[in-house]
Amino acid sequence: MKVILFTFFLFFSCLLHAQKKYHKEYYQNGQIKQEGWLLNDKKTAYWKFYYQNGNLKKEGHFKENLEIDYWYFYYRNSHKEKEGHYIKGSRSNWWLFYNNKGEIIHKCQLENNLKNGYCLIYSDNKLIKASKFKQGVKIKEWTSFSSFKSENNLNDLRQ
Repeated sequence: MKVILFTFFLFFSCLLHAQKKYHKEYYQNGQIKQEGWLLNDKKTAYWKFYYQNGNLKKEGHFKENLEIDYWYFYYRNSHKEKEGHYIKGSRSNWWLFYNNKGEIIHKCQLENNLKNGYCLIYSDNKLIKASKFKQGVKIKEWTSFSSFKSENNLNDLRQ
């Protein structure tokens, strides 16, 4: 019986120690700076960060203080700046980048925060250039979609 009570007490005390709590931090002007969940004093789950004017700056998920999953970033005017995937705190997979009017200006495949794969450059919502990178180093660039298409497998753009 003592063993059961000791086990229950130990389990319960560990459970209390590892509880999630909602955290909010404010700028000196009283505007919210950031808000989200903490687990053992580490950012976890969904978080939002704000500019001093109160507009949303970025939002996404954490696991043990590292960014994970899909994140959104915003300009001060509230238009989207960029969005993409994080894996264990590093930008990975496709990322989309916008101008301050909210139009896509380029898309890039990233791995461990480096361009690794294709980058597609847009102007006035039209594809004007494509580049291929390997671990941050540009390998090739195309300014013609027909030459890009003839030299590449378009299925590689889906990854």
